[in-house]
Parts: sequence; structure tokens; C-alpha cells
Amino acid sequence: MLDEEKILAIIQEDLWMMGILKTAKALNLPDWWICAGFVRSKIWDTLHGFNIRTEIEDVDVIYFDPSNLDEAKEKAYEETLKSYSPSIPWSVKNEARMHLRNNCEPYQSSADAISKFPETATALGVKLDAEDNLILTAPCGIYDVVNMIVQPTPFILVDKKRAFIYEERVAKKNWKATWGQIEIKHITNKGDVFNGKI
Repeated sequence: MLDEEKILAIIQEDLWMMGILKTAKALNLPDWWICAGFVRSKIWDTLHGFNIRTEIEDVDVIYFDPSNLDEAKEKAYEETLKSYSPSIPWSVKNEARMHLRNNCEPYQSSADAISKFPETATALGVKLDAEDNLILTAPCGIYDVVNMIVQPTPFILVDKKRAFIYEERVAKKNWKATWGQIEIKHITNKGDVFNGKI
């Protein structure tokens, strides 16, 4: 079973991932993390015994800067990262702004924003601290990701519109086609989570 220490170890042993983390750190963004599929896919690849990395759509770099909510700033950071590593599908988002797109209360930090991602298994982030130590944030815990369970975060369950977004996302991502051992939980019309189809 993977624990936090082992998760950090498998990432540290991955030269590709560590190179990406060092590149992102060079931007010196406030409260930055690389999150979501970057971390989750590594864990699931490891648990499935894959020797070849599963491709990810993008490398999600997030940060928290309430002093500048201009989306153009995010794009400028993306272009800088592309100039450093053109082969990486960079995506940069300022979580101080993203509550506007998600129609909810302002986030308090990047970790707070991560806690409101659609699935607990994706609500993960990693970064290098000032001394280049690798650190993990998992505001919803790591139980679900290491047990290969996909279910909504508490934030999603309180709103039917969010529940619809979760179900739509799970259907679109079709993760089970790649990682056959995962268990996907669905939301009933009453807001309960269960294992079958709605």
C-alpha cells in the first residue's frame, strides 16, 4: 500500500516529473503547486504496474495571487514555461481568480482550491520547497487515490449543479479504460454516492 512517504519517493525517482517540478519552481510563483492528473496518474500507473507512463492532457500549475487576477498573466507564465520546456503541455491558473469561473465563494489558498476539485483522487498537489524538498498536499486525504476510488469531494456533493459536472467529467475522462482496477462512484439524485450507474 502506498502512503505519503512512498508517493513522494516514486515521484522523486521519476526524473521527468522532477524536471517539471524544477522548471515550475523557477517561476517563483506564490503558493504554487503542480496538481491533479500529474500526481494521480503517477500513483495509478504505479499501482497498475505500468512500465510506460500514461500520457496526461496537461501539466496543471496553480498558484494563488489575489493582487493580480488578470488571466493574461497566467498565459504569460505559460509562455515562459513553454520557452523552458516546449514539449510539456503546460497549463497555469491563478486560483485566486478561479472561484469566479466556478461560481462559488473565493478560495483562501491553493490548497483550499484543490480541496474543491471534482474528485478526491485528483485533489492532490506537489511542489518543491525553498530547499528543494518535495512536498505533497492532499486536503481530501490520500485514501481514495491509493485505493483507486473515484468519488466526489465534499464540495461537489452540496450542489446538484456541481454533481452534474462531476458525473459529466467522469464520463468524459473514461479513466477506467486506462486504469482498469479503479472503482468509480456515482451520485444519486438525492446526493448520495453509490457504486452503480444513476
